[in-house]
Amino acid sequence: MFYLDPMYLMLVILPGLLVSGGASLLVRSAFNKYSKVRSRRGYTGAQAAQVLLDNAGIHNVSVVATQGHLSDHYNPKTHQLALSEGVYSSNSLAAVGIACHEAGHAIQHANNYGPLGLRSAIVPMAGFGSSVGYIVMAVGVFISPFVVGIGVLIFSAVLLFQLVTLPVEFDATARAKRLVVEAGIVDPDERYGIDRVLNAAALTYVAAVISTLLTILYFLLRSGLLGGRRD
Repeated sequence: MFYLDPMYLMLVILPGLLVSGGASLLVRSAFNKYSKVRSRRGYTGAQAAQVLLDNAGIHNVSVVATQGHLSDHYNPKTHQLALSEGVYSSNSLAAVGIACHEAGHAIQHANNYGPLGLRSAIVPMAGFGSSVGYIVMAVGVFISPFVVGIGVLIFSAVLLFQLVTLPVEFDATARAKRLVVEAGIVDPDERYGIDRVLNAAALTYVAAVISTLLTILYFLLRSGLLGGRRD
């Protein structure tokens, strides 16, 4: 079993927990702090998102509430901007920042932002790579380095998806930070709280890339494709 392999523990499990856990902790900390700080102008998350959509001339996207904690997302297929319960009706700086970030994705979609379209296109390939690639790599360790190599190629679709996700998320964050002030939703000095929340959220996507890279590195080392054969 791989979780009993000291190399897997030291190279994948522990660093993955540190990176992913650290990023999640930062998100929770920033959200909890700034969810208690109300925006002076009183816009709720739903209202803030709607303002950005209206200002961008986007009238075919509906802002709806969805269940779950920080389950906010924009669905380009249904043209729905879904905001979680703690964001939709809250007028906190955290809620406004997250809602405007999701509105940034809707604006990307309306403007045919290239990386967003590419990410949507490779979703099926990433799903296949996630479910099949890992199995092929794991089985390949007991069969041959060649099989591991095939598994790595398949699993790399996950890495590709995550790498394409980075500019999509960073761009949406940059749009939110700029537009939330330009639209008069918050005062310039309130940007600090929004920046803290969105910057922390962005780190979770970086953490996902690192975790995937470590997984690929482990199987390459374990199979001997890197560093020579290891038994």
